[in-house]
Amino acid sequence: MSPTRMASEHRWIYIGSIVVLVGLVIAGLLTYTQQKATNEAHRKANDLNDALVADGFASRNVENIALTLGTDGGAVCDDPNSALKRGLWLVQLANGAGGPGMRPVIVDKQILEAGAEVIKVYCPEKLDDYQKKIKDLKTADLVNN
Repeated sequence: MSPTRMASEHRWIYIGSIVVLVGLVIAGLLTYTQQKATNEAHRKANDLNDALVADGFASRNVENIALTLGTDGGAVCDDPNSALKRGLWLVQLANGAGGPGMRPVIVDKQILEAGAEVIKVYCPEKLDDYQKKIKDLKTADLVNN
């Protein structure tokens, strides 16, 4: 058997090996990118948890924070000062009744500070707008630690 014929018969082995190697390289790159994002999400989640604990809140599950907010803050940082989000946010600060029984409430200052901590860690460029948004709300120290 000639060397040329032998090489042509085993060409599928060479092509298959190349395809497998390229697949492994792509999988490795994707895994590396995902792990880097996961590490960044956990770092930010730890920073947020530490800031909240320093403000007097109970420690939170860092894994849950990382899964919820990711690396970019998720929905919290997705235009937090838009009119629609502000309206929905203010509705959530009501007494919970529906229809004519719905009334605004006095908000605990710590809750608004916790929101500021989230924005400070995940999207600090939006912190000034958030603080302007909350400065006119009536607040008090309501939550017992």
